[in-house]
Amino acid sequence: MELVIDSVEKRYGRSVRALSDFSLTLHAGVLGLLGPNGAGKSTLMRILATVTRPTRGRVTWNGTDLVRDPDPIRSVLGYLPQDFGVYPNLTAIEFLEYLAAAKGLEARAARERIAALLELVNLTDAARRPLGGYSGGMRQRVGIAQALLNDPELLIVDEPTAGLDPEERMRFRNLLSELSGERIVILSTHIVSDVEAVATRIALIAHGRLVAHDTPEALLRDTRGRAWEWVIPSEALARVNAEHRVSGTLRRSDGVHVRIVSESSPGPGATPAEVTLEDAYLWHIAPRNVAKDPATAATATAR
Repeated sequence: MELVIDSVEKRYGRSVRALSDFSLTLHAGVLGLLGPNGAGKSTLMRILATVTRPTRGRVTWNGTDLVRDPDPIRSVLGYLPQDFGVYPNLTAIEFLEYLAAAKGLEARAARERIAALLELVNLTDAARRPLGGYSGGMRQRVGIAQALLNDPELLIVDEPTAGLDPEERMRFRNLLSELSGERIVILSTHIVSDVEAVATRIALIAHGRLVAHDTPEALLRDTRGRAWEWVIPSEALARVNAEHRVSGTLRRSDGVHVRIVSESSPGPGATPAEVTLEDAYLWHIAPRNVAKDPATAATATAR
């Protein structure tokens, strides 16, 4: 199986360009699509799911153009959008049965599949409760279940761990790893730790452009020697944040332990540190010739 994104551009009106000259070729495995909020991730996911069309360029699934003939990819697609909604008066079982029928699943097979998926996402006990009474995390788990109804060859999940508690997030990560055999899984997120746990390859996106695409190990090697740990007084933190790309801070009795991504030592007393994927993310995403964007740094350190 092969998904090819070829020079895709997406414009909204004349002035807003959500994607620009984006190209990527995917085969079986888990791709972590990682970038700040507003980078163009959801726009790309909607194009791949045939919800919207690119302004320029094309996407092909096993050689078939998605715009000219979307049916081949729709028949093997599982999609969890960022703004997933439910019918509040339906139970989880009723909702999944409705979607299974819409996907063309045979009724008996659908019932068996739904029971297995509800067990998988830990919702068996709440399966006959109306969805309107579900918490945000529970609704997200229903969304994960509906994306898996047809045992998809292409699974797209957009910010899937939003609203999940730490245990649910870990469970979902493990699920993605188990699903990644003979299918393409695209995990779109701004949370580095989610990608780090499951991705076989990572694509970094910023301002609608592909910044880097490689294995996690290669991205780490590319950033080697650019991570520093520095202990500073609290009153110096604002200045350091303004002048350097900070990937993390930790307050201790001896001061603020700051983690900085930089070509050279940020100051006296700074010591080299082992590179993390968050460091690699910040190195590629944040501007290099000016002080980094605080909003981008906050995104990089999100847990």
